Amino acid sequence: MATLAARRLGRDGPEISGVGFGAWAVGGGGWSFGWGPQDDEDSLRAMRHAVERGVNWIDTAAVYGLGHSEEVVGRLLRDYGADDRPLVFTKCGLVWDESDPMKLPQRTLHPASIRRECEASLRRLGVDRIDLYQFHWPDETGTPVEDSWGEMLRLVDEGKVRWAGVSNFSAELLDRCEPLRHVDSLQPPFSLIRRESAGAEIPWCAEHGTGVIVYSPMQSGLLTDRWSMERVNTLADDDWRRGSSEFQSPNVERNLALRDALRPIAERHGASVASVAVAWTLAWPGVTAAIVGARTPEQVDGWIPAAAVDLTPDDLDEIAGAINRTGAGTGPRTPGR
Repeated sequence: MATLAARRLGRDGPEISGVGFGAWAVGGGGWSFGWGPQDDEDSLRAMRHAVERGVNWIDTAAVYGLGHSEEVVGRLLRDYGADDRPLVFTKCGLVWDESDPMKLPQRTLHPASIRRECEASLRRLGVDRIDLYQFHWPDETGTPVEDSWGEMLRLVDEGKVRWAGVSNFSAELLDRCEPLRHVDSLQPPFSLIRRESAGAEIPWCAEHGTGVIVYSPMQSGLLTDRWSMERVNTLADDDWRRGSSEFQSPNVERNLALRDALRPIAERHGASVASVAVAWTLAWPGVTAAIVGARTPEQVDGWIPAAAVDLTPDDLDEIAGAINRTGAGTGPRTPGR
């Protein structure tokens, strides 16, 4: 089994590979944020291949496929012993309507709901303890975040959760959680196109010793070699990207122009465009690792090298110039500057 260079997740977390397997698409279609149909056997092959190539963690969530992604990840874990299985990171806080899978899930972090979701995730995954448990989104029901984080701490104390983190939280919410117990990790959206978290949240984490695992570093496929305008029209009807502004004019043209500008850099490094896009996120001070999805082993091979791509200052300046020239995305443009 291969190994990848590892980084510590924050000040107290595990050593994790610079890229991890994102299991959002593993959930399949038929729900409000699905990626269209997905064969479970393809998913299992892709995850096994990622582990064989050195990925030591998988990121999923209860809501992905309305429990199905966790079930498939659970099937994978049964192939490994307790000491050699990949770490599993999952999330709570999005509660779906069983009678209407296409209805948007409710964002709730009520303590009783957190506990119910944790117990359900443990069953689906087939584990005794979740390695990293994260709040998926801030609460929208009026529950104070202090009450939510307090319940997370109880799950840690009970041994059901090892490390505790959050996703999509602002610096203000992080400030409210930190005094109760250290926030082990933050999972923000971050890519060459969506760069806003580099302005406040990623620096907050660097200052407080909180690990950062970024999601959608390839902007849901846009920053890959194979994406094209034609593919937008072939997306499955239940693929959430059909409704995303980044996949519609005028943004999609700007985004693909930025993608094209990465090709010379990729050629210099002997890497894929996808690897350069992911490596750019890993170049930011404070970022620990990136979640990258795949449906097949071949897609895994497209981004695994990102962990070893070391972008030079000239590369980063060239990318910043391409961002300016194309007008793609918003947020800071150059790591550490």
